[in-house]
Amino acid sequence: MRNITLDRKTAETDIRLTLNIDGKGESTVDTGCGFLDHMLTLFAKHGGFDIDITCKGDVNVDYHHTVEDTGIVLGAAFAKALGDKRGIRRYGNFILPMDEALILTAVDFSGRAYLGFSLDIPTEKVGDFDTELVEEFWYGFVRSAQCTLHIKQLAGGNSHHIIEGAFKSAARSIRMAAEVEPGNNNIPSTKGVL
Repeated sequence: MRNITLDRKTAETDIRLTLNIDGKGESTVDTGCGFLDHMLTLFAKHGGFDIDITCKGDVNVDYHHTVEDTGIVLGAAFAKALGDKRGIRRYGNFILPMDEALILTAVDFSGRAYLGFSLDIPTEKVGDFDTELVEEFWYGFVRSAQCTLHIKQLAGGNSHHIIEGAFKSAARSIRMAAEVEPGNNNIPSTKGVL
């Protein structure tokens, strides 16, 4: 159940993604956007998730649809792989230093989509990647994963380190929240449902 394959095809993107939450951090990523590929590769590694993703998008226009739709599909994969969330920790948080940047992330697989995004990325681009798309990726993720995610910058840094720190820290927070507690078969909510 914690291993899922999803396909999503629109007029703008064609995505196939396989996620194993209980993996070894191995990944094969080809989205047509080199910077996004790098972020997803380190997301997999630092979260211990196995991810195989291909995206054919309208990158001749820009990277917006590719980045947003990849976030949507990755979030949907987590939602489906976690099922009713029975036995998971539900909450996770991590503070990650990335050289001069310091990033805090916290996640709650609550069934409610919310993104608290507070990164001060100093440049508009990293290579040919528009840095405003980082927020779009995470919005897509939380809407589909139905989770609350806060990403907050605690200390400055260059654009690359801030973004990389956010992906690494989020991966570790998500890993913590998605872990199954040994011997626990309960849904982590007094409501009995998430």
